[in-house]
Amino acid sequence: MAGSKPADAPRRTVRRETSLEGVGMHTGATSRVTFRPAAPGTGVVFRRVDLDGAPAIPARLTSVSGVERRTTLSQNGAEVHTVEHLLAAVSVLQLDDLEIAITGPEPPILDGSFTPFFDALAAAEPTEHDGQADEFVVREAFAVTEGDSSYLVGPHGGLRLTTTIEFPHPVIGRQSGTYDVTADVFARELAPARTFGFVHELEALRAKGLISGGTVQNAIVLDATSVVGTTLRWPDEFVRHKTSDILGDLALLGGRLRAHVVATRPSHRGNVALGRAIRLRAARSGGAMMDIRDILDVIPHRYPMLLVDRILEVEEKKRIVGIKNVTYNEPFFQGHFPGHPVMPGVLIIEAMAQVGGMLLMSFVPREDHQSKVVYFMSLDNVKFRRPVVPGDQLRCELEMVQFRGKTCRMKGLAYVDGNVVCEADMMAALVDK
Repeated sequence: MAGSKPADAPRRTVRRETSLEGVGMHTGATSRVTFRPAAPGTGVVFRRVDLDGAPAIPARLTSVSGVERRTTLSQNGAEVHTVEHLLAAVSVLQLDDLEIAITGPEPPILDGSFTPFFDALAAAEPTEHDGQADEFVVREAFAVTEGDSSYLVGPHGGLRLTTTIEFPHPVIGRQSGTYDVTADVFARELAPARTFGFVHELEALRAKGLISGGTVQNAIVLDATSVVGTTLRWPDEFVRHKTSDILGDLALLGGRLRAHVVATRPSHRGNVALGRAIRLRAARSGGAMMDIRDILDVIPHRYPMLLVDRILEVEEKKRIVGIKNVTYNEPFFQGHFPGHPVMPGVLIIEAMAQVGGMLLMSFVPREDHQSKVVYFMSLDNVKFRRPVVPGDQLRCELEMVQFRGKTCRMKGLAYVDGNVVCEADMMAALVDK
């Protein structure tokens, strides 16, 4: 995510396997984490090798299932807790394709910092391989607020994080720091910062099943006035740790980020909301995009009913994002509210459906594309939030909710400039032509 490489930077993985073993902070379970090379385009994927079938959990925002005191990912009937420390190291080393085999529900906490993961991944010898890295570039400033956490995001040539935290404790108080994130800066100024907690919270957290593996050896513990059982590595170790947590959570973007993020009272919940806002608002390059020629090879629609211009991403056959550039030259504007052009709502739905059809067709072998067609069977919970007019870019995001046999259910959202304009639940089927 960090650095100043051009948008056509090659993807990266590791040359060899490395492993770490220890106790998880929240579950208290012992696990072994092994970093393995992955093929171009795989992305970063956790694999629960202790479970039947070794289910995969993509390290993506769509996998987030919990954000209380840590970030939890769930997919395919499996979950993994407290991924942020590990993923921060993955992020700053710009590893695009990586398999993370894990023998339990949580990576080890080790000393409570990010350094052991960074050192293990560096020892695995990061290397370039085929494919173009995904990159998100923020070109216009915007703000995100989630609970007590707030963020301002603006353009920057690399990745800069400015973080402010405030706790009513004499050792912490108000702390701020700004970091231009590179691997070297991370290793030197951020990675050694440890997680922290307060004695007065311990009983309540343990009642929730959290911090079962926490000790003064793997966390900074504070009583009412001081630090217990350890010495701070920096007076502002706390804000450095919170800054690194942001890096770990933003790794779930699935690409490298160019932006200046100003975070005030960041939290895992806020960081995830920030990541989702960046995906909506930032310009994206790289990765496996599909242009109009690829689209024409998959779906049968043609002018004037072809309402997809580009597919931006297809994620693990679970999620797809496509765009439609709305221009005044669209034939429907001639008769729909002449003099006050508004895109018909049914065509917004149709654009979403065509993008969803591309997702469903991704389950079909390429050689069978010409013999299959997608029919939509039902629409539920359709809502139109605001009009779409000439000059807008309609961004359609479809997520696969259920797929059985030849029938699927999808959740669709359409955005313009980061604002929802339409949503719907859709059911569709693959049938023979």
